Amino acid sequence: MNRDKSDEAFEAEILPQLRPLFGMAYRLTGNAHDAEDLVQETMLRAHRSFDRYRPGTNARAWLFTILHRLRTDALRRRGRRPETVELLDDGPPVAPAHEAALTSGHEEIARALAGLPESFRAAVVLRDVEEYSYAEIAKMLDVPVGTVMSRIHRGRALLRKALGRRPE
Repeated sequence: MNRDKSDEAFEAEILPQLRPLFGMAYRLTGNAHDAEDLVQETMLRAHRSFDRYRPGTNARAWLFTILHRLRTDALRRRGRRPETVELLDDGPPVAPAHEAALTSGHEEIARALAGLPESFRAAVVLRDVEEYSYAEIAKMLDVPVGTVMSRIHRGRALLRKALGRRPE
């Protein structure tokens, strides 16, 4: 496929998935900056390997697989080196629109979801938010279907427990 046709196909199939991809990245990372970085790296990798993408297949699942692998690699690297934190003295940050939406009644769920271990959070988000099948999730996370089912079950139980502690 020549470069122009490849770019056109990429724009047609992959670019419409940016919003759901950002949503998934945000739920995994817990903040907009890291989510944007993760989406940018995912799109870069997707563009570089677009020649291996089969047109007409599930573009969102393909992108989520790339995103999940990038996130897993980043967590492994982070475990090997100390984390640095930038301190800003500019007062409270202004929440972007997508973060503001989280504070409009869903903040408890978002907080509980962010508190889940990474493997449970990814499985729960892919099933309950993105509505993928167990088989699709297993393929994306590169684990057996039974493991996916177990992670979803345990993740949901942890969510119920976290949400049950809130004051009425």
